[in-house]
Amino acid sequence: MLRPHHVLCAIGWQGRGYSPEFTENMNAIVWGRLRRNPLTEVIFTGTADSICAPCPWRRGLGCEAAERITGLDARHATALGLRPGQRMSWAEAQGRAIARVRPNDLSRICAGCQWIGLCQPALARLQETARDPCDMSI
Repeated sequence: MLRPHHVLCAIGWQGRGYSPEFTENMNAIVWGRLRRNPLTEVIFTGTADSICAPCPWRRGLGCEAAERITGLDARHATALGLRPGQRMSWAEAQGRAIARVRPNDLSRICAGCQWIGLCQPALARLQETARDPCDMSI
């Protein structure tokens, strides 16, 4: 299960998080599953997901910063064309980000996120790689 805003979080992930437990969990999900096997199926949700599990701000199925997180999810869901319960491979979710979102869009889509500086260059690199006809990894 993934919240819509976690698509770009996973693209921008560089191994730094809110706490050691959060970082370890995110490493396992992003590096251990999604990037290792792009065919991994993801299901989109509007509540806490696998990434949220050890987050220090998680409150049940919600978040201490619910208003901000709900806004992030709504903007990301619109930008990526996602709805709760929708299923697709990680490769398709990542492909939607590549095709539909420009790095400069993140200042609006990710408004209020402290990690935006990691996601913008990561998305730009991914888009450049996707344009390289010799690179078959994407």
